[in-house]
Amino acid sequence: MSFLSERVRGHLNEYRSLAKWLVYSCFIGALVGLVAAAFHYGIHWASLVRDQNPWIILFLPLGGVAIILLYRWCGMEKDRGTNLVLVAVRDAERLKLRTAPLIFLSTIITHLVGGSAGREGAALQLGASLSAYAGQKLRLDEKDERIVVMCGMAAAFSALFGTPLTAAVFAMEVVTVGRMYYAALVPCLASSLVGYLTSQSLGLHMQDGYPVSDSLDLAVLPILQAAALGALCAALSILFCKAMHTAPRLYAKYLPDPLLRAAVGGALVLGLTLLAGDQTYNGAGDGVIRRMLAGDTIPEAFLLKILFTALTLGAGFRGGEIVPVLFTGCAFGVWAGPLLGLPHGFSGALGMAATFCGATNCPLTSILLAYELFGGHGLTLYALCIGVSYMLSGYHGLYSEQKIIYSKFRPEWVDMKAK
Repeated sequence: MSFLSERVRGHLNEYRSLAKWLVYSCFIGALVGLVAAAFHYGIHWASLVRDQNPWIILFLPLGGVAIILLYRWCGMEKDRGTNLVLVAVRDAERLKLRTAPLIFLSTIITHLVGGSAGREGAALQLGASLSAYAGQKLRLDEKDERIVVMCGMAAAFSALFGTPLTAAVFAMEVVTVGRMYYAALVPCLASSLVGYLTSQSLGLHMQDGYPVSDSLDLAVLPILQAAALGALCAALSILFCKAMHTAPRLYAKYLPDPLLRAAVGGALVLGLTLLAGDQTYNGAGDGVIRRMLAGDTIPEAFLLKILFTALTLGAGFRGGEIVPVLFTGCAFGVWAGPLLGLPHGFSGALGMAATFCGATNCPLTSILLAYELFGGHGLTLYALCIGVSYMLSGYHGLYSEQKIIYSKFRPEWVDMKAK
């Protein structure tokens, strides 16, 4: 009888835990979804103002200086951005609530003056800091706070990008490659879904995904073509990550003063924009991605987007890297894919998914991203292209605090200190 009563109590505790996390994660999803929707509309407003007043990019140097001063006044000049979020999940380091308004305002400033940056990476910081604060107020212990932070990450990513499955798995997969935080599966899914529905109720995601009408069926030739493109995207993702890590080091070496660094970086991006003759490479570039998938090809676009983004974020502007990665992958895909015999739009979509995987080291997330953005047709080819990119991109990545603990080539643990 005592054995049965212990088992009953054990099952009751499991149901209590499920109920607890459904309540907590739904609350986090609704809260972060509301703020993420406001963030989306803020960035939309900034982009609209810049589109209507192209001369506003002349304020790029001033915008960079304003962001540095904003962080300095708030005592967060040395903020580590998304890397700190990864540390918060893995090592339970505390996130400050002030991160949320700072990344909110600074990313809008970046988009307003024409810096090349996305919004999803910034949203990870926004959601994580809000959820961490909520976890502290709920008096959660250290382990539960980690799950709450992942819930905030998932809700923010889902609310802004409209990919709830991708967002939930990304929050669990990105921190430590090779070890998934499965205890966070239900909380992350719940917060991601609630975040998505909250933002949708406020008018976001009326146009879901990207239209790709020329996906291929599984056959021998498309398999070889997709694998070849995956290998090329691996090299592209390495180039993107190296540029993103090299730019801030060069800025710091030659321009030690952060204010001067931001001003010069803004001036460089401004000069490149004037040389380009338009603002194709300013902002996130979602509209340009849609044009490329629909038929446009700009051979040099992937290199220019890397350059614009590295100069922008390396100088101290704030924003995300994910949409610039997708832009870069799409631009490369629509150029290189047809050379391999792949259809134009399908090759752009393959390039987006594979380059995202190579840069983030998240293959499961990338497969779900391909499904939610482009639909199920050709998913096996997306998965192959993504897998090849994951394997051949080595141990590079966007986030320096991301830990890769399992080898990409052999079933063994990997010592990153030797890499």
